Amino acid sequence: MKTVVCPGSFDPVTYGHLDIIKRSAKLFDKVVVVVMRNRNKNIGSFTVEERIDFLLRCTSNLKNVKIDKYDGLLTEYAKIINADAVVKGLRAVSDFDDEFRQALANQKLNPNLETIFFTTSAEHMFLSSSVVRQVCELGGDISAFVPPQIREDIIKRLSKTRSV
Repeated sequence: MKTVVCPGSFDPVTYGHLDIIKRSAKLFDKVVVVVMRNRNKNIGSFTVEERIDFLLRCTSNLKNVKIDKYDGLLTEYAKIINADAVVKGLRAVSDFDDEFRQALANQKLNPNLETIFFTTSAEHMFLSSSVVRQVCELGGDISAFVPPQIREDIIKRLSKTRSV
């Protein structure tokens, strides 16, 4: 049984994230989507529990996808769940540079852990959680960026941060 881990901050989850998760679910026996803390980013707009809830709602139809959280080294988490590989999405060449360095570091820390890169579908290449947050905070329509089952929760939270 092949298990992969799909890490991210998912603040909030977008159609781009879901594209990578769904494509992974077609190829692997088990996909563990893990909400991780990015120490290079601020606290975030949504709590870890809210992000997990969003992911659970958005992936409920994917029976081989599990949602989890972890605050530590990805390589250690991969050992805990016996993952064979890490799946990462690449939107642009600029993503590759950072992700490639991370993959090399992960390989040094856990030589048995592979990294698999999926190129993001063309319609999602521009999309990131920060784009969703910015558009929503400025009152824009985010319906093309996030699934309907979490959209109102995102709008409710982020519209509170708008100032006139």
